[in-house]
This record gives sequence, structure tokens and C-alpha cells, in this order.
Amino acid sequence: MKKVLKLQDLDCAACAQKMEDAIKKLDGVEDAQVSFLMQKLTLTAADDRFDDLVKQVMKVCKRVEPDCKILV
Repeated sequence: MKKVLKLQDLDCAACAQKMEDAIKKLDGVEDAQVSFLMQKLTLTAADDRFDDLVKQVMKVCKRVEPDCKILV
């Protein structure tokens, strides 16, 4: 499943890259792209685990950028 999620309060491009790298390492994530300019996360992951992976992605994002929120 591929889904585009809106990000809020992502403050820098370096943080976006760190987030992307960390998300790609999660088990079950096929691909991830974080766009600082568009404030979007494009996540491709296994259908059966997608909702659980989104929760894990939220935790990763909070670790990298505490103010950033994923709007689902």
C-alpha cells in the first residue's frame, strides 16, 4: 500500500532526511520519501501491517523532530 501523509511543523531539510533514513529501516517499510518543501511523507509498506507501521513512523518522527506531527 502506498499513502501520502501530511506533515506539520517539519522545520528543516536535514531533519527530513534523518526521518526518511530512519523510516526506511523499519521492518515492513518498502519505501519512504519525506519532502521538506511539500511537508509530506510518502510511505509504501505492507498492506496487512500498514496501520501499525504508521504508528511506528510517528514515533520515529517524534524522536527526530519533536514538534513534527503526522496528520492522518
